[in-house]
Parts: sequence; C-alpha cells; structure tokens
Amino acid sequence: MAHPDLTRFVKTYDIRGLVGSELTDDVVSALAAGFVDEVGAEGRTVVVGHDMRDSSPGFVAAFIAGATARGANVVNLGLCSTDMSYYASGTLDAPSAMFTASHNPAAYNGIKLSRARAQGISLDTGLASIRDRAIAYLASGIPVVSQPGTVTTADVLADYATYLRTLVPLESIRPLRVVVDAGNGMGGLTVPAVLETAAGLAALPITIIPMYFELDGNFPNHEANPLEPANIVDLQKAVVAHGADIGLAFDGDADRCFVVDERGEPVNPSAVAAIVALREIARVTAAGESPITVLHNLITSVIVPEVIRGAKAVPVRTNVGHSLIKDTMRETGAVFGGEHSAHYYFRDYWSADNGMLAAMHVLAEFGSQSRPLSEFASAFAPYAQSGEINSVVTDVDAAYSRIRAAFAGRGTEDTLDGLTVSCCVNDSSLPPEPGEQRSFWWFNVRPSNTEPLLRLNVEGGTPEQMAAIRDEVLALIRA
Repeated sequence: MAHPDLTRFVKTYDIRGLVGSELTDDVVSALAAGFVDEVGAEGRTVVVGHDMRDSSPGFVAAFIAGATARGANVVNLGLCSTDMSYYASGTLDAPSAMFTASHNPAAYNGIKLSRARAQGISLDTGLASIRDRAIAYLASGIPVVSQPGTVTTADVLADYATYLRTLVPLESIRPLRVVVDAGNGMGGLTVPAVLETAAGLAALPITIIPMYFELDGNFPNHEANPLEPANIVDLQKAVVAHGADIGLAFDGDADRCFVVDERGEPVNPSAVAAIVALREIARVTAAGESPITVLHNLITSVIVPEVIRGAKAVPVRTNVGHSLIKDTMRETGAVFGGEHSAHYYFRDYWSADNGMLAAMHVLAEFGSQSRPLSEFASAFAPYAQSGEINSVVTDVDAAYSRIRAAFAGRGTEDTLDGLTVSCCVNDSSLPPEPGEQRSFWWFNVRPSNTEPLLRLNVEGGTPEQMAAIRDEVLALIRA
C-alpha cells in the first residue's frame, strides 16, 4: 500500500496536511509511535487533546493506538485549546500532542507536538526524527512493546482557567463590555471558562458579547484566522454596534488573540506585545528580579524594544517561529516574548504561547485606566508598518541580489532571518515623547518555509518613509 510523502506536510514547527490524502489514521498512528520513541515515553505519560475539527476525534483514536503500542500511558484531554494542552503538559510534566490545524481551512488538520513541560519540537530538535521513524513504521508496521500503555481521560478546563486567573487578576478593573469572536474555534470553550463563570469561577467586571462560540470545524461564518483582515470585519462591526470597549478575536485553536478598539480599528499586535512586556517587566521588577530579558522577533515594531529598554529590561531579537522562540525563552530566562503574528510567550506558562493570557493582560492594563482603547493603545503604535506582504518568487537568490545592490551603502544589513536592512534605527533609543517624530526605516525579506514566497515587512518613522521603502523593495522583489 502506498503511503503519502510525509516530507510534504511534516513542516518546520508542526505537522499540518490535508485530511485523507496526507493525514490518515495509519500515518497518525505511525507518527504517534515515532513520537513516543523520540521523547522516550515508554512507561510514561503522554497527553493528547484535540480541537473541534470533524476529523480530530478519529485522529486522536489513531494516535492513542500508535502511542500505546509503543508503551506510552495516554491521558486524553478531549476537546481543548492548544494552550490547554500546554497547561496539561506543564502540570503533568509530560510530552503532549495537540490535534489542530490552527487557522487553516476545514480540509486540513495537524499535530502540534511538545516535549514535557510544553517544550516545542521543530525539525531541528526532533521532528525530523519522528518523521523518519514514522516512515519506517509505515513500511514495516508498528511493533508492540511487551507492556502496552494505558488510556485515561482528564478534564483540565477548570484548573486551566483557575491558573490563568492567578497569573492575571481581573477582579478590580473597571467594568468593560467585550465582544469576542471565537470564529467557531476553541475560544468558544475557553472564554466562558476563563472570563465568565462556566468553570465555576467568580464573575468578573466584564460583560462578554459572544460571536460564533459554537464549536464547528467547518467554520460556517468565516475562517478562524484573524490575521486576515476579512475575518475580523464581523467583529469590527459588532464592537461599534454594541458600543463595546474592546473586541477580541481568537484563531481556531485559540493560541493567538487579536484586539480591536472601540472604533472597530485593529490594535497592532506589536502594541499588544509592548503593553504585555511592560506589565511582565513591572511584575518581576517588583519581586526584585534583575537583569530582566524580554524577547521580540525581528518583524515586531521598533516600539517593542524601545519600551523594553525604557522599562530597564534587555530586549533580545529573535527569528520568527514558535518552537525556536520557546527554546530561546528557556535559554535566556526571558520573562516574556512577543511576535508580530500575535503569538505571545510567558515564562510563567512554561515559556509557551498563550493567546488568552495575552488578552487578559490587555484587559487588566486597559481596564485599570479610563481612556478609550484607541487613545490608550496609540502610544504603543507611533510608527508606520506595512504588514506582511507576500510575493511569489521563483528565484530567491536573484531577488536578494537585486535588493542588496539597490541598498548597498544605504543601511545596515543582517541575515538573522532572511535579509534585514535598517537605517537610523538607534538601539539605545527609548520610546518617543508624545508628538515626537522620528526618521528611520527598516525592512525584512524572508522566504516562506513551505511555499515559493518571499515575505516583506517594512516599518518607517512616518507613513511616507514606510511607503517609499515598501514600494521600492516590492518592485525589486517582483522584477
């Protein structure tokens, strides 16, 4: 029997493919067996959970078959968000597998794998080995160990919600009206538990106006990908229509959160990163910690490292990508890490990303003052950003050569993740004073890990500076 080519859908940071043609029960069982072998889980606990996609329960059953055959004792969480699976991995000190394709359409599913305590696994840190073991098992069958593993179930929702509330108390904020678009994803399960009373916790001074809380992996209202502007239009309209103070949008597995202000305008994810960074720095400073490190990836706004330095902490610039950032969080002891893609990482959450926790920090900080969100957040978004612009490119090296030639001598170049060129970005700068205008620009061009695309991000001190650089680089990419 022919099996699909696992190298096509075992990606840099996770496994994600088409249901039926790429991800099948046999493939999932083989991946589970390879995972157990790679993390040394024979005779140990392994956690598995899944999102609301139609294919997820069947894949969990296939995973359990492969994992128990190799001796793992599986704890089945059932329906959960990705950050709930991290909670179980952290508290049980166990490797975990989360079945989700995050924001991808209904035809897809996938697996996010972690070592114990939510430590990410990428191709460079074990995922390639899991893939290769699975290929071998598909060819020869999965040998069953002398003492196969057991299967138990666990419901961690209430404990998860309780833990988040200990990290970010919200009882004393001013009353807020909050529209939440769960996109028919797992936020429909976690928001009522964490921000309301569904898990038996006390009521908060928050009125939730729910949108699309029904769990439905067919995504009947819109794709659960708030990074695409079309997918937050309903939320933007609802915030204005309800006279709400703030809007929140979660992706399919609820590990990312996007924010909308009272006018229905998106709040820049870099602004969210800066707000949360300040709170986490203040918390550990008050506890006497020094020095304090905070991570930000290389496409966040310049305001993020400026805010970090202004709070007397050390900003560390990283590549894009969640497994790498989780590793760097652990290596540096960073208290927080932020990505412009709205992934936010917390040392107190096993250095894993948690969209709900980021949302709670925003609610806590915003709710502790009286200004509308548009005014409050504006101080954290003083510069002009292009957003990520993708271009189909068949010859990446030629595009890089054109860009390097055009910008030779015009800025500082580095190759941390793709190609970054910057001009007049001062590493010692603090956040600007109100009304202060700064002259600088930077851009980053990096290739996609999975598609023939170059991704461009540009920032300038003014909209005019940003637009000029954006247009010039785009013309070079697409020449």
